[in-house]
Amino acid sequence: MFTIAFVGAGSVEFTRQLLRDVLSFPELAGCSISLHDNDAERLEVAAALARLAGATGVRTSLSRCEALEDADVVVNMVAIGGHEATLRDFDVPESFGLRQTIGDTLGIGGIFRGLRTFPFLEALAADMLAVCPDAWLLNYTNPMAMNLQYLATVAPKLKAVGLCHSVHWTIHDLSALVGVPHEEVDFLSAGVNHQAWILRWQHEGRDLYPALDAAIAADPGLARRVRVDLYRRLGYYPTETSEHSAEYVPWYLRHQSEVERLRIPVRDYARISAGNVATYEKTRDALAAGDPLPPLPDEAVEYAPQVIHSLVTGRRRTIQVNVANRGLISNLPEGAAVEVPATLDRLGVHPHHVGDLPRQLAAVNRGFLNVVDLTVAAAVEGDPDHVRHAALCDPATAAALTVGQIGDLVAAMTAAHRDLLPVALRGA
Repeated sequence: MFTIAFVGAGSVEFTRQLLRDVLSFPELAGCSISLHDNDAERLEVAAALARLAGATGVRTSLSRCEALEDADVVVNMVAIGGHEATLRDFDVPESFGLRQTIGDTLGIGGIFRGLRTFPFLEALAADMLAVCPDAWLLNYTNPMAMNLQYLATVAPKLKAVGLCHSVHWTIHDLSALVGVPHEEVDFLSAGVNHQAWILRWQHEGRDLYPALDAAIAADPGLARRVRVDLYRRLGYYPTETSEHSAEYVPWYLRHQSEVERLRIPVRDYARISAGNVATYEKTRDALAAGDPLPPLPDEAVEYAPQVIHSLVTGRRRTIQVNVANRGLISNLPEGAAVEVPATLDRLGVHPHHVGDLPRQLAAVNRGFLNVVDLTVAAAVEGDPDHVRHAALCDPATAAALTVGQIGDLVAAMTAAHRDLLPVALRGA
């Protein structure tokens, strides 16, 4: 029996969506579902959702090793520190005058989110290699690039890929904008997670970029978005939202005029995180009362169910994955975590060679990856100087603060998250 282990199953809405999508495949209807979380209440809510979704072989455990037994696939959705840590990621930098929008991928928020996630990832990898060494780890936890590069460094034998739906939704929404069914579109996307690029985008052999240019020209409001501004300046459309894209470059958040011109929602993820907590509480209370839950979206877009279905059935399909760069993108650093297409089948996940990115895109990605590399090095080498180096090299942080302020901010963030950081990085 194929076994899927969900780690961080207390992320109940995401667990509910993934279970619905997995069980929508007839070939997966009888699979075994193993749920793990370190919060007993959230784990019970996840189990209730699994049974409600129609899962028959459901087991739960507060012990990660026990939950991983016999797993063929492990889906990671853990958020170390939860909502409280997310608020600290925003509040502390804001006290220094540093704006953030999402704070989970790059920037000072992404750096410390990565640092507090790495000890968990190292322990998860060790448990998997001991308990289910042939299982695939499907990671959804951000910061995606940092997490995948860290795993490739400390556990190179682990079969790990990162999954993110940003490319799907970019193609979906752009295709709707130009009046073409997205399922009929052919495209090529590559780069790094949350900063990849649509390199080719066609319908029946016709380049769709001219149609996008016409749509932007016809609607002045579209130009008031960061990702459209990036597209017009760099020549290729980025695959993540404007909220994300604004904080990976030095050009926008430091200027109030740009925040207003491009309608950038500062602290957006702090609001989203609070909403996630409220959604969990409503779901928990509805289950306890026997009330119906809100319907899920009809369209199944997450990649994990597709990976699992291909592993079980051998069906070939292509998705986007995040993996270590082993000759996949020639002008990005070897070993860095990159986002590329991959073919799925019964044997696993097979990333595609892309070659060189356009120079300007690779240049922007390298700035992103410098921060990733230094953050990973800080944890692997136990060197707190590299935490400061990562912050100094971060585009948005360096644009907004002096070098002295950046050092003080790193010290303040270290104090705020001390108990969750790798021991060597906790300071005096």
